[in-house]
Amino acid sequence: MILIDNTCISDDVAEKFFVCNLDKCKGACCVEGDLGAPLETSELAVLDAIYPLVKPYLMPEGVAAIEKDGLYESDEDGGFVTTTIEGRECVFANYDQRGILKCGIEEAYNDGKVDFKKPISCHLYPIRITKYDSFHALNYDRWPICSPACDFGEQLGVEVYKFLKEPLIRMYGPAWYGELVKEIEEK
Repeated sequence: MILIDNTCISDDVAEKFFVCNLDKCKGACCVEGDLGAPLETSELAVLDAIYPLVKPYLMPEGVAAIEKDGLYESDEDGGFVTTTIEGRECVFANYDQRGILKCGIEEAYNDGKVDFKKPISCHLYPIRITKYDSFHALNYDRWPICSPACDFGEQLGVEVYKFLKEPLIRMYGPAWYGELVKEIEEK
């Protein structure tokens, strides 16, 4: 375990390898699972505000699901998740010409239409954060659909914390990330 400020980081974040390999997994994380992507409460208003700009990047089925059920829904823990299309794809997902699921929010971001890249839970994957009263626990989430990403990361020699540098800085700041790197490299 690595302890920095109010965070407890699993050793797997430092030791395991990971680089997304969309050619192999086809964006399965946008369709697999019980619910949509977990959302921070602060992200709800952001999604409401950017939806008109993101809408052209979404599948017609996603737009229909949003019009019927909304952009997000509550989960059984009292939090919020993105709505899904009939319990499958995230409403913000869209298939590209190769059959790979891409995030419509991220596509709009890449085109300069919005300044929000995607929900932080998606950006941080395969790290999942569990929030407690006095600290956050950051754990590496192992999921069989991501086996190609583990293999690719190992082939390239990229550990989880390096692959997720940008979202970790987005979540906790550059000083925190610098401390994480220092703790890992001193081990």
